Amino acid sequence: MSPAILLSFIIGYFLVLILISYLTSRKSSDNDTFFVANRNSKWYLVAFGMIGTALSGVTFISVPGKVGAPTGDQFEYFQFVLGNAAGFIVIATVLLPLYYRLKLTSIYSYIEGALGTWSYKTAAGIFLISRVIGSAFRLYLVVIVLQKFIFDSYHVPFAVTVLICLLLIWSYTYKGGLKTIIITDSLQTFFLVSSVFLSIYFICRSLNMNVFEAADAIKNSSYSKIFFFNDLLANKFHFGKQFMGGLFITIAMVGLDQDLMQKNLSCKNIGEAQKNMFSFTGVFVIINIFFLSVGALLYMYAQKYGITVPKTDYLYPTLALNYLGLVPAVVFMFGLTAATFATTDSALTALTTSFCVDFLNFNKSENVNSKAMVRARHLVHIAFSGLMFLTIIIFNAINNDAVVSAIFKVASYTYGPLLGLYSFGLFVSRRQVEDKLVPFICLISPAVCYFLSLNSKTLFGGYVFDNELIIINGLITFVGLWITSSRKKELVAG
Repeated sequence: MSPAILLSFIIGYFLVLILISYLTSRKSSDNDTFFVANRNSKWYLVAFGMIGTALSGVTFISVPGKVGAPTGDQFEYFQFVLGNAAGFIVIATVLLPLYYRLKLTSIYSYIEGALGTWSYKTAAGIFLISRVIGSAFRLYLVVIVLQKFIFDSYHVPFAVTVLICLLLIWSYTYKGGLKTIIITDSLQTFFLVSSVFLSIYFICRSLNMNVFEAADAIKNSSYSKIFFFNDLLANKFHFGKQFMGGLFITIAMVGLDQDLMQKNLSCKNIGEAQKNMFSFTGVFVIINIFFLSVGALLYMYAQKYGITVPKTDYLYPTLALNYLGLVPAVVFMFGLTAATFATTDSALTALTTSFCVDFLNFNKSENVNSKAMVRARHLVHIAFSGLMFLTIIIFNAINNDAVVSAIFKVASYTYGPLLGLYSFGLFVSRRQVEDKLVPFICLISPAVCYFLSLNSKTLFGGYVFDNELIIINGLITFVGLWITSSRKKELVAG
């Protein structure tokens, strides 16, 4: 596959995104447009665009590869997806009504009224740190693929490749923000979904199968086992662990995350936001079935033609770019690019929004759309782009996949304290937290969980934690808040 052809398609792709940015922001590029798209987004565009944001390039590459992993993953990931779906329903019925009732721009503003200023800043800070690391990690994994298959051919340094990617994202998000992203994410999701279906078509053609024959082949293969109910203690794939982990990770990393919730808050009203979430949930579940199917078909293809894939994450890119032909290669690159940049552009916008509202107090200003505040938002947007650049360069300098993955895992642990903070605010209204102690509680909780993840076999008779560890994380935070809290004075006086 010629790197020049791939590069030309990517350049054309970004020119389209930049044109969309110009059209959506030429009439208005103030802070209301950037933060909440003037609260006038169409729910169906938000729902469709969220697919690309929720999946990311990591999902695009890793989920198909996991199907035939040496650890015997098969379709076990679908158990986690079912937990995700349950979590999306909780978000739509519990959290979204709360956010709309309070008319929030940053969802962390809720914590200030419920628990206090230190708690509020801690929640916002957790998001900023976690999202910078998480988004940088996702972009880093995809930049490696772009570097290997395109930019190495032109002797472009890795740092320059990262800079090019971030400059392209910045170029179409800095003015229109969320209003632009609602449109560009919908376009990128279209490319993502199309690439999955087209990949299935091309792989089936290479295997001399039609779609129905392929479905039967997947069903009868050694890759298609979905549910794992054996050995609750030691099996990290057990249905209970995966489903409950998916449920609470979704509540914490979607419902308590400014990134995806910001899109929901741009809808006209709570009814449209809920329609968005319910329809998004259905499409999300279905598209993951197709991702897993792509993985099974790719392993069948590799087995049939005697192709050795050195690493599961390289399965999809290696076969698509080196074996399936020109059109499948372009289709793959479009899908990968769409999945990656739909996640990163959304994250940069959410990071900018959270910092401006939660730390620069834009929501308390009399004129949030003044020239000075628009200029400040531009500077914040540039700063977070630079911070993400530095984070990716550090990941690359470490040059150790295990260490980088561990950093990402630790960052994901920080969503557990958000689960504890919101649960306490929602369900324990009679007690007042010791506000200044909250940052320490939110540091202790993920540290304890990381220790448990490393030593659970020894401590708990062979029990192996997986995604359900976030429940323990949130519970430790909740208990810490309870222990250090006291009954509210007016209740005591009463």
